[in-house]
Amino acid sequence: MSSPEDPKAGPVIRDRRRIDPDTGQVRQPGQPGDTGHRGAPGGPAGRGMHAAGQAGQPAPPAETGDPQTAADTDARNDMAVTQAQLAERTADVQRIQAEYANYRKRVERDRIAVREQALANVLAELLPILDDIGRAREHGELSGGFKSVADSLESTVAKLGLVSYGEKGEPFDPMIHEALMHSYSDQVSEPICVQILQPGYKVGDRTLRPARVAVAEPGGDSGPEDDAAAAGAAGQFPDDDAARGGTKPRGSVTDDGD
Repeated sequence: MSSPEDPKAGPVIRDRRRIDPDTGQVRQPGQPGDTGHRGAPGGPAGRGMHAAGQAGQPAPPAETGDPQTAADTDARNDMAVTQAQLAERTADVQRIQAEYANYRKRVERDRIAVREQALANVLAELLPILDDIGRAREHGELSGGFKSVADSLESTVAKLGLVSYGEKGEPFDPMIHEALMHSYSDQVSEPICVQILQPGYKVGDRTLRPARVAVAEPGGDSGPEDDAAAAGAAGQFPDDDAARGGTKPRGSVTDDGD
C-alpha cells in the first residue's frame, strides 16, 4: 500500500509544458515530463497558487531562445525602421525639389516682368519721336536721309514688340481708346471711331498710350456745336479752322464795308 501523503507537505507541481524549458525542444506525446516537486511548508504561497492554477491547462509556449528566430525578428525590425526613414527622406527630397521648382518659376517670372517694364519705359520715351515721324510722313516731308533713319527706328521698335493701333471705323473701346471729340450720327449703330487723332501703342498686353480718337454714336438730336464736331471728325472740313467750328473756309475775303 502506498503511504498516505503527508498533510504537512506542500502541493505537488507537475511540468506539463510541451516545450522543454531546458532544451527548447518540443516534447513528444508520452514523453515523461518533470515529476515536479513539492512546495516546502511555509514556502511562498504565490508560487504554489500559480502552479495549482496552471494544473490541467496547457501552459503558454515559452520563448524557445532560437538564435535564428531572434535574428529574423531583429532583421524585420531593422527593415521596418529603414523603410520608415527612407520614406521620410524621400518626402523631404520631394518637398525640397518642389520648392526649388517654384523658386525657379518665380525668379523667371520676375525676370520677365522686369524686362518688360524696362522695355516699356524705353519705348514710351520714343513715342513723341514716332509721332513726329508720322506727321512728317503725312505732310510729305519724310525723304532722303531722314527717311532712312525714320524707317530704321520704326523697324527697330517693331522688332522689340511695339505695335501701333487705331483705325478709322473700328468700334470704340474705352479700355484702349481715349475720346477727345464726341458727336451723334444716324449713320452708326454703335459708338464708332470716326477719326484717329493720335495712334495708340502697346507692347504685348501692356498699353503704353491709348489711341486718341473722335467718336460718333447713334442719335439724331445734335446741336450746332455737335454737328460741327461730327463734320470735322468725319473729315468734311477742308482745313483745321473749319474743323474747329469756323464757318469761313481758308482764303475767304471779308468785306468790312466801304
